[in-house]
Amino acid sequence: MITAETRAELEEIAARYPQARSGLLPMLHLAQSAEGRVTAEAIEVCAEILGITAAEVAGVATFYTMYKRRPVGDYHVGVCTNTLCAVMGGDLIFERLKEHLRIGNDETTEDGKITLEHVECNAACDYAPVVMVNWEFMDNQTPESATRLVDDLRAGAEVRSTRGPRICTWREAERVLAGFPDDRADEGPAAGPATLLGLEIAREKNWRAPGAEQDGSDTSAAQQSGVSAQTSMGRASSEEQVADSGAETKGEDAGGKQS
Repeated sequence: MITAETRAELEEIAARYPQARSGLLPMLHLAQSAEGRVTAEAIEVCAEILGITAAEVAGVATFYTMYKRRPVGDYHVGVCTNTLCAVMGGDLIFERLKEHLRIGNDETTEDGKITLEHVECNAACDYAPVVMVNWEFMDNQTPESATRLVDDLRAGAEVRSTRGPRICTWREAERVLAGFPDDRADEGPAAGPATLLGLEIAREKNWRAPGAEQDGSDTSAAQQSGVSAQTSMGRASSEEQVADSGAETKGEDAGGKQS
């Protein structure tokens, strides 16, 4: 049931946006944090607050796989089975967990602790195979480590993400996605060795992006954060020069990114 408190928070989310309906996605996450799934009542309440139809809300709730129409366990365990993770062992992990937990895809254990799902790419290919628990990364998994992971979660042991905070419950994670922080954002490292390897090589070889300072100093914001307006402008200028010269390499590169 949507309580008066939850309704007030749904209205608070809608009020954050110049166009209230832009708040629908975080509102649905909040509904899940309160009820464990997107219920028919939640759809009606969101529609009423936003001044749109229930059909429009339901269309969004059924389009995105992060929104669930069936109850989710305390821990949503997502196993990446896209190409690289699958090749590195993701398929084996998924099969082992199904057997170990005695459930199938998108099903929940009898104790309500674990919901298992094979998921699309989690953009962590350098740590394949990857498992996510309530959208937090568990890197470089094996069938054995993944089995220990779900056993620890079911036993109530503290589990920490490889590159993130302590694992909270699914409902708590949904509340964070709705825009209500849990003050765990600074727990754990934000990036691991594989992510930072390119930056380390660039520093060793003194490489800089086009347009960055070339005076040999190590104080530029681009070197410290990897992102700067100067670097972005330099890259854009370089691409414009390629386009003006009639070269086809830019188009080929864009095509590669699309694939």
